[in-house]
Amino acid sequence: MSCRSGAAGEPPGWATEAMRIAEYDPRWPELAAAYACEVEELFAGRLSGEVVHVGSTAVPGLSAKPIIDLQAVSPDPASALEEVGDSVEAAGWRFVPRELDRRPWRWFFVRVDADERVRRAHLHLMVPGEERWQHQVLFRDRLRASARLREEYAQVKARAAADHRGDREAYGHAKTRFILEIVRSCG
Repeated sequence: MSCRSGAAGEPPGWATEAMRIAEYDPRWPELAAAYACEVEELFAGRLSGEVVHVGSTAVPGLSAKPIIDLQAVSPDPASALEEVGDSVEAAGWRFVPRELDRRPWRWFFVRVDADERVRRAHLHLMVPGEERWQHQVLFRDRLRASARLREEYAQVKARAAADHRGDREAYGHAKTRFILEIVRSCG
């Protein structure tokens, strides 16, 4: 299982869709819960612990890319993927090969809409004890607890989106300094 290509080897539409920031949608927690249930069912017996809603859509009042970010732990993500890959793909989740994702801390899945043009959710599947797990939860919780940090982060994201609308990687890098400052301040 892997991210499928479009016509003539082109990347699928969801891989190149334009990035946009949306105002907070109070339905995001409901969607996250539904996707979390779906992930739990698809990976039944292969996850240790709960599927957690992280990222900007998990912070009430914060504008975000309208893509639900979830994270989960599996003792052996590679074996889990091998065992349930066809079911995961049939449910609309696309595994992004690790050599394309280039983030050694996760196995990355994208939940796409029916026509494969729009991302609906991301799943960051990690091994137990992965430091990034706690960082993402800590960052989410700090934003939830502080209106000032939410506003600052919203401004960082708005600038990053304006500067890097067509480049998700650059958008992500533009937010890194702010995120690391918040995570380090809690350590």
